[in-house]
Amino acid sequence: MADNRTFVVVGGGLAGAKALEALREKGFDGRLVLFAAEDHLPYERPPLSKEYLKTGEKLDEAFVHDREWYDANRVDLRLGAPVVAIDPAAHEVVTGDGERTAYDRLLLATGSSPRRLNLPGADLDGVLYLRTIEDSDRLRSAFRPGKRVVFVGGGWIGLEAASAASEAGAEVTVLEALDLPLVRVLGPRVATVFAELHREHGVDLRTSVQVSALEGDAGRVTAVRLADGSLVPADTVVVGIGAAPNVELAERAGLAVENGVLVDAQGRTSDPDVFAAGDIANHELPVLGRRIRVEHWATALNQPVAVAAGMLDQEDRYDELPYFYTDQYDLGMEYIGLGSPDDEVVVRGDLSQREFIAFWLREGRVVAGMNVNVWDVVDDVKALIRSGVVVDRVRLADPDVPLADVEQANSRGT
Repeated sequence: MADNRTFVVVGGGLAGAKALEALREKGFDGRLVLFAAEDHLPYERPPLSKEYLKTGEKLDEAFVHDREWYDANRVDLRLGAPVVAIDPAAHEVVTGDGERTAYDRLLLATGSSPRRLNLPGADLDGVLYLRTIEDSDRLRSAFRPGKRVVFVGGGWIGLEAASAASEAGAEVTVLEALDLPLVRVLGPRVATVFAELHREHGVDLRTSVQVSALEGDAGRVTAVRLADGSLVPADTVVVGIGAAPNVELAERAGLAVENGVLVDAQGRTSDPDVFAAGDIANHELPVLGRRIRVEHWATALNQPVAVAAGMLDQEDRYDELPYFYTDQYDLGMEYIGLGSPDDEVVVRGDLSQREFIAFWLREGRVVAGMNVNVWDVVDDVKALIRSGVVVDRVRLADPDVPLADVEQANSRGT
């Protein structure tokens, strides 16, 4: 029998596009509608702070599918059509022009937005953020030899963009409120690696500083004023102080929201016909036994498979460990798991040469691992985390000992 249901996806990013793909692959033959706020086909965002930001090339590789794919899979693609409201009682979404579209099942994949700088001068020209293709284009145009580019915030996206600006010949300053960039994620020992990396490439990295205002002339930013009254000259200011999940639609619709939209391991919200995936989903993660919201590419890539199953009332659940990666100068890194700065850190390899694997241990068990310029080890680290074994720290730190053979003798019962 023909499936007469309509499934609506709100969001033009990776999670929304992969959900469409998974629904068709799992046999859904009904109507599919995707609403995207941007005019672009759904695309992945990592290239915007990596290769595309540096070169302006290979943008086509960022798009999840080409136009022909949507046509072949009978997707009603609504680009440049932001949804402004959800009517759960009527099972309808409402666009800015008042159009209503009925749904049987709805997926929210609205992503996140950069946190805005709430300081005097934050609305000056030349104060930039990075989220969209157009944002990346503006940054690339600003990264020029001799131009003074000041980054407010030293998180992952800010540091990636700072490396691109430095390699383009700009004079780069990074202003970080904490003692080290990334210290809340990595702890001081490993965070120091990234601080030294940027300083070695000529970046003026200033830590433990507070920004009080942005100064300008004729409507354009000219400097960043610090709390001590000093000025940091700037032709461009890039703000990278984190991101916030786009949960406004969910809140107004009465869905349960707490640091994102609360969902189960299949993405089901407090409304059984509404699902959420990607950056906005505060989801159950069985492997960790807790809730988590992850603003990373791998979640948007992989989670929609389980969410699509949930939308189709099929058995599945999302149980992948968090994963992300970064490229800065000649440093490539992958991180798997979920550590904290309070965890014990064991290093296998050479921190000074930036070729190592770092492990975060809690009660003697590996909870996260990060490989820097060491490749093809993510699966091994993932298996070690999932095993939950108590490890021998000396063997864990020894590159000659396979990761599959680092458990303590007493954990084997010998």
